[in-house]
Amino acid sequence: MSGFQAQLILLFLVSYVIGSIPFGLLLTALSGGGDIRKIGSGNIGATNVLRTGRRGLAAATLLLDALKGVAAVLIARFFFPGASDMTMAVATVAVVIGHCFPVWLGFKGGKGVATGLGTIWVLSWPVGLACCVVWLLVARLSRISSAGALAAFLLAPVLMVLLSGRALHSPIPVATLLVSVLIWARHWSNIARLLTGQEPRVNVDQAPRS
Repeated sequence: MSGFQAQLILLFLVSYVIGSIPFGLLLTALSGGGDIRKIGSGNIGATNVLRTGRRGLAAATLLLDALKGVAAVLIARFFFPGASDMTMAVATVAVVIGHCFPVWLGFKGGKGVATGLGTIWVLSWPVGLACCVVWLLVARLSRISSAGALAAFLLAPVLMVLLSGRALHSPIPVATLLVSVLIWARHWSNIARLLTGQEPRVNVDQAPRS
């Protein structure tokens, strides 16, 4: 194993641990709201935290989940020797996996949207901005939060190629594609409800699924 491969493994583990911090669960418990996994959908993300009726807590969860993605990519960019698109791509995928499958919670985590958006903002802020605009427009038109999230990550890999100037087969667009596939897979129940017209509509001012 080369030194660079060892660094990538270490970076993956560091990013995974960062992603696995369950801010929604911790904030809700510390505020006296109990176990968020026993409320609503049982998800640990911002949308389910919002079901507690605490908008501030949901906003804090959304921000902190996004910052996990930001932190992982910044660590890859500035603190790992030989920082490159490959190191940032590894951090991107690992931090979202950590959020979705935290070992501390029996691998039952969130859906990855906020953390994924956090990584995209660092990888290419125009793509991050475009994804947020897509989410907002679709959510406002449909009044369905999950529809906005799914639309944003459907377009994210394409936008990463078009707006960042990177080749389709280069590490960062590939990482964006992998994250998008994971987020779509995590929304399988939402997709099923969307197809049958049973997905609940929400206030468009609520936070996206994280």
